[in-house]
Amino acid sequence: MRHGNKVNHLGKKTGHRKAMLSNMACSLIEHKRITTTLAKAKTLRVFVEPILTKSKTDSTHSRRVVFSYLQNKEVVSELFREIAPKIAERNGGYTRIIRTGHRLGDNAEMCLIELVDFNELYTNEGTKKTTRRSRRGGAKKTETVQSVEPTSENADSEEVIQDAVVVEETPTEVESSNEVSEETAVESTEETSSNDETEATDSEAESSEDDKKEE
Repeated sequence: MRHGNKVNHLGKKTGHRKAMLSNMACSLIEHKRITTTLAKAKTLRVFVEPILTKSKTDSTHSRRVVFSYLQNKEVVSELFREIAPKIAERNGGYTRIIRTGHRLGDNAEMCLIELVDFNELYTNEGTKKTTRRSRRGGAKKTETVQSVEPTSENADSEEVIQDAVVVEETPTEVESSNEVSEETAVESTEETSSNDETEATDSEAESSEDDKKEE
């Protein structure tokens, strides 16, 4: 009978259970998350969290104690090199269990156990606001004209601008008037020359008629 004994033996002998938890802890430290049954995940959390707390003090004694549980040099070095600096400010609660449903076959309740500080979706450190600028509206940008309220300074500036426009337009008007005067002068000279020619022909015709009469 197991009165007062809260350890879940998981249906295994002591040696088998310790080896399994050691291997699962190594996989969790290496991959940062693993999928297993809910009963194993709860037992693994009790097994691995004291090891993570021990890794905060980087000393030879701490490394030897952690190695006695994990029995893997590469995992121990990764634990003290990568994971310990990230969990240094956290006081317990290094792991998270997320239930994922039941397994087909034996209908065992499955879950995902992961290290809290290595999940970028739930932490605020990895989420940074980034401004994205795209040119989908076209390369040219339309200029917007802002409406300005009429003030005394704006009125003076508008008068100065109108005067400048008038000054700029006057030379063109002078040139156009000169061109018109030149055209009228040319037309008048042509008309006078045509009138002189008609008068000359009329005088010649009269003189010829007078000569004929005298004969």
